Amino acid sequence: MNIVVLAGGTSTERLISIISGTGVCRALRSKGHNAVLLDVFAGNSEANSEDFFPAEYDVDAASAYISSFNDKVEGMAKERRSFFGPNVIEMCSAADMVFMALHGANGEDGRLQAAFDLMGIRYTGAGYLSSAMAMDKAITKNMFIAGGVPTAKAYFVERGTEVKTPAQQGLKYPVVIKPACGGSSVGITIAKDDEEFMQSVKIAFDLEPKAVVEEFLKGREFSVGVIDGKALPVIEIAPKEGWYDYENKYKPGATIETCPAEITEEQTLRMQRHAEQAFAALGIEAYGRIDFIMDADGDMIALEANTLPGMTAMSLLPQEAAQVGYSYEELCEHLINVSMKKYNA
Repeated sequence: MNIVVLAGGTSTERLISIISGTGVCRALRSKGHNAVLLDVFAGNSEANSEDFFPAEYDVDAASAYISSFNDKVEGMAKERRSFFGPNVIEMCSAADMVFMALHGANGEDGRLQAAFDLMGIRYTGAGYLSSAMAMDKAITKNMFIAGGVPTAKAYFVERGTEVKTPAQQGLKYPVVIKPACGGSSVGITIAKDDEEFMQSVKIAFDLEPKAVVEEFLKGREFSVGVIDGKALPVIEIAPKEGWYDYENKYKPGATIETCPAEITEEQTLRMQRHAEQAFAALGIEAYGRIDFIMDADGDMIALEANTLPGMTAMSLLPQEAAQVGYSYEELCEHLINVSMKKYNA
């Protein structure tokens, strides 16, 4: 197949996206596909329209080319009106499938998916509506409640309106403040009093106009990948220090990840069932990942959904898939095949 692996973009998760995309492109190449790595924002002005998908291709060189724009993206965004870089639409239109290795805004939030739907471009992962709902933690929480998925108590605050304290909303400190549409734990803070709370809200508002204020839950953290509606083995995430923030997610050796998680069979089946319920509640197609926390009493709380989970070789979803027999390369190919079902292909 001729495949564009779409990465980069303008979100706060650009760097992680490039790592994911590089790994996926290399994996698909090893499976015999003519995969090319493309930055959705920077594009490729030198791409040859007569040979968008060459048989011989240097993935590392393509990754380095995309990375060379990292310090220029902000300035480029101010100078341009179009989000799509040179040859992006042309290459994606010519591809048999676009593998979405994007993370965060303008990639995981449904906007790109909606544009591709209108253009007839096939892509991996969830459609525009479920992507948009899952990206917004406030909407996700409401959908979880409607779908019977256990979730934490919370309320929402918006820039330019009165910000009510947790006490005014019936919550006790500590609380977690999350930008509503961010990813990779960027901008998430924990507040223990009113002063810290207002500082945390400011941090969130510097990134986005809406934030979620959620009760702080102490317990063990888990994640469950779901592919084609079926939950994978549960993985436990145990940071050596602090909580599962951006640094602990991506700093090598900072977190102990155990798969399958060392919990009872009943707990495993229950968490997998909740993951499948969350997947269905948001209408997620193809694949995704649901994050959980389990307290000392064994109660499980769904935290959020990821419609384009990280896809480095050591990301959570590939680790879980390995437990049911998928190599990293096989998983990348399998996600394409599962996504093809959206197009009756």
